[in-house]
Amino acid sequence: MKIALVTGANRGLGLAAARRLAQDGAHVIIAARRPDAAADAAGRLSAEGLSASGVVIDVTDAATVRAAASEIEDRFGHLDVLVNNAGILPEAASGEQAEVIDLAMFRQTYATNVLGPVAVVEAFLPLIRRSPAGRIVNVSSTVGSLAHQTDPESPWHGMVVPAYQSSKAALNAITIVLAKALAGTPIKVTSVCPGWVQTDLAPGNREQAPTTPEDAAEVIARAATLDDAAPSGTFIDVDGAVAW
Repeated sequence: MKIALVTGANRGLGLAAARRLAQDGAHVIIAARRPDAAADAAGRLSAEGLSASGVVIDVTDAATVRAAASEIEDRFGHLDVLVNNAGILPEAASGEQAEVIDLAMFRQTYATNVLGPVAVVEAFLPLIRRSPAGRIVNVSSTVGSLAHQTDPESPWHGMVVPAYQSSKAALNAITIVLAKALAGTPIKVTSVCPGWVQTDLAPGNREQAPTTPEDAAEVIARAATLDDAAPSGTFIDVDGAVAW
């Protein structure tokens, strides 16, 4: 049985992705900041007949990340799939900012969206190396695509949330360099855009978002189950390749 870890998985897209991977036969580890949230979400999947357990991870707290890696090593000995799903978009709910570029907003956003995945990969990569087909999935966004940000014809061109957009661009860069660093190993690294999803992260009214968490989870599952011949270091959405 494959072992999969999904960060920020106690609700929304993370929970949908965990459910989807478990439906494919994986044992899914629900990572959440609070032990009760992780346990409750894992219990919901278990009640559906799926294989799941919980672990505490706050991606902004490296000590919790290291403790979770030790716990998973002791219990499972390896990790097959890592989904870096935890992310924030505080600019969408911010009432007032000092200026377009707000240092405090950047620090808050990067702590979760950039440094968080880095901390998780650092802690769990030794376990992923023990997998015969390790997969790292970074949940990014097309709004972080430099190609889309600079294309007036892109539907995302007019969106201006600097901290979030640049954090996802940075996460995409991490995907690329990780894929190059891990070339020659069975590990594949992929950035995915799940679309505008009906979750608490969605700007404005979540009901205006066109994509359900369940539909959005499909692209995560696709990246988590890439076959051995598939390329590493790509950026995809449900329709295929996304321009960097």
